[in-house]
Amino acid sequence: MLPMDRLPYLLIDAWREVGRHAGIQETLDALAAQLASHAPVARIWVRTIDLGRRTLDTVACAGMRGDGRRDVLDSAPFEALLAWCRKGQLVRGPAARLRKRLGSAIPAGGRGELLAGPLLAEGVPLGVVVFSRRGREPFDATHERRAQALLEPLAAALTNDRRIHELEALRETAEADRRALLSRLGRRDIGEVVVGAEGGLGGVMERVALVADSDVPVLLLGETGSGKEVVARALRNRSRRSAGPFLRVNCGAIPAGLIDSELFGHERGSFSGATSQRRGWFERADGGTLFLDEVGELPPDAQVRLLRVLQDSSFERVGGEEPVHVDVRVIAATHRDLHAMATNGRFREDLWYRLAVFPIEIPPLRDRPEDIPALATHLVLRACERFGTRALAPTRADLELLAGYDWPGNVRELAAVVDRAVILGGGERLEIAKALGTGPVRNGGDRPDRRRASDATAFVGDEEIVLPLDRAMARHIEAVLERCEGRIEGPGGAARLLEINPHTLRARMRKLGVDWRRFRGDGGRGAARSRR
Repeated sequence: MLPMDRLPYLLIDAWREVGRHAGIQETLDALAAQLASHAPVARIWVRTIDLGRRTLDTVACAGMRGDGRRDVLDSAPFEALLAWCRKGQLVRGPAARLRKRLGSAIPAGGRGELLAGPLLAEGVPLGVVVFSRRGREPFDATHERRAQALLEPLAAALTNDRRIHELEALRETAEADRRALLSRLGRRDIGEVVVGAEGGLGGVMERVALVADSDVPVLLLGETGSGKEVVARALRNRSRRSAGPFLRVNCGAIPAGLIDSELFGHERGSFSGATSQRRGWFERADGGTLFLDEVGELPPDAQVRLLRVLQDSSFERVGGEEPVHVDVRVIAATHRDLHAMATNGRFREDLWYRLAVFPIEIPPLRDRPEDIPALATHLVLRACERFGTRALAPTRADLELLAGYDWPGNVRELAAVVDRAVILGGGERLEIAKALGTGPVRNGGDRPDRRRASDATAFVGDEEIVLPLDRAMARHIEAVLERCEGRIEGPGGAARLLEINPHTLRARMRKLGVDWRRFRGDGGRGAARSRR
């Protein structure tokens, strides 16, 4: 027998094996090998307790093949077993005597003298561990203390094993839900797909199919968030350049002084801070596709250099003298009216003709409401996968709420609402109403439609007092919309001036018959525009 001072080493080895193995069987096998030099143990059983079903399952055995036995206990023996477990004390004695006391907690294969101890997690019974004696060497007080010390690491190992099985079960359930929803959508995955290709975007995808195999520049026109990048990727994936790089550049996000360097690169020493040569976006996209988003934001000098690339497929790096030749297909996108900008001199007319060889206009989401159910289902599924929750699906009531909204932010706004609905529902359900701002106000917060009296009286003069309240409210909203040029949310928007939630304002405008599109125009004069 080893001296008592070996106990700390046994515990160190035990905790090391618990941290090394995920499953209880692997942990128990490793612990049995470690315990062999500390106590005459032949076999070890770990039985897990299901408090709800009142069952005992053999989940791991060391020194013999597991029988996977399950025992169901009546109420009285089960309560007696739980009472013993909660004391947390290991017991020693012949198998027959322990079986009378602990019932089916002692496995059928237990013979001779045994040690039995409860496995607890924060005072809650998880299971039972049973040690059988090797040969005729009896268990003594030293062996009992060592077995008692192993109860805590074994309980931790059993907890880890349970959590792993729970996560596996949740993952299998989520995967089954995911496959079912994908089957309903008629898809194999939820990658980059064009939802609505057979609906509201049918005409767009027909034009994509026409131009995909050619290398002519394509200009995508559409409101912010309408899906221009998705269409650009679809165009690239259907082209001969599908194996080449696809690079996206937001022209509006590059500082004016760095645009040339970002697009065309620079030579070492060309300006302060240029410590090495840098390849620009065009060089990095060589052999592939370059997506120039918000191309209408390019300053005039950058427009000149872009025109040369489109004409000659060559350019010079900033500070360079040798031309660089590239083979790049350009897909440009903008939410602005480039033709009008070219007419009034704010965009180069020759560049407009080069970019607009094959324009494709993407309709806003409000003009294709038939796509909302498929889009919402797709976005919910993608959000659930990203947040690690079980797969959800919008209900009929959810879809009715979504269909009744104008979606000024288009698909991007719909995706944000869906993400918010998944988060608000805790991954268990969708809270579309709350995500849209139509749910109840909680935590004693101020109502989002509270307004200042001074703003109301600023419009309602003496001559308007005779108007009905709804008409006076509509006139006030119209006056604010005219001031904001039809902008509803964000800095300088009507909702900010009225101190009202944007969703609440839109709902009130629908009720009052106020059309914000009448106030979208240049110079804040309220001139009508075709689409926001």
